[in-house]
Amino acid sequence: MTPEHAIETLKAQAEPGRAEGMADYHKVPRTYLGVTNPVLNDLTKEWRQSLSLEDRIALADGLWQSNVFEGRVAAAKLLTQARINPDQAAWDLITSWLPDLDSWAIADHAMTAGQKRLIAAPSRIDQVEAWTKSDNHWTRRAAMVITLPFTKSNNPKPVELEIRERVLGWAATYVQDPEWFIQKSVAWWLRDLSKHAPDRTRAFMNENGKHMKRFARKEAEKYLGE
Repeated sequence: MTPEHAIETLKAQAEPGRAEGMADYHKVPRTYLGVTNPVLNDLTKEWRQSLSLEDRIALADGLWQSNVFEGRVAAAKLLTQARINPDQAAWDLITSWLPDLDSWAIADHAMTAGQKRLIAAPSRIDQVEAWTKSDNHWTRRAAMVITLPFTKSNNPKPVELEIRERVLGWAATYVQDPEWFIQKSVAWWLRDLSKHAPDRTRAFMNENGKHMKRFARKEAEKYLGE
């Protein structure tokens, strides 16, 4: 399947009038087709099952380069899979997308694909840490989103706990950043962590919460109670 064929397949599934609403909502200039997320899920699942890994990576690359909203989302979904072996080419492609990130929806889909690859090879955290120094706030935000799985364990393994603490170190510097999306990413990370490690979240907030925007503090503490 070529990227052009895939885009035509997506166009055929578009809902009349939906594209205009999507463009207004996302507010980033690009082509929107008006395809719903469930349809994207079904199509990309079918493509994942029918294509070789090499062909999937090539298709994902082409769909991303199209700069069509649904094309970029589909590119990420094509590579969102726990087991990809070997997965270095997939990881390299996902990380190559970082300079193109310009909206939360596409960025979240891309980093959800990245989460699977980071879980598969936690040593990639060294590469992710470099993102925290980027001048691009979307790249800095990506470091928080891609590490979200490490908030979710009640009994983290040593490597998971090490990464968790490492990311909390990044978050401690991020709270000084006034950028809304950075503040939101820290709040999201802490909110999820609070469900599994409330005491550690409270300790972080006691030390760093005073630097956070009010909305971010409120979200971070949503599940902590009094």
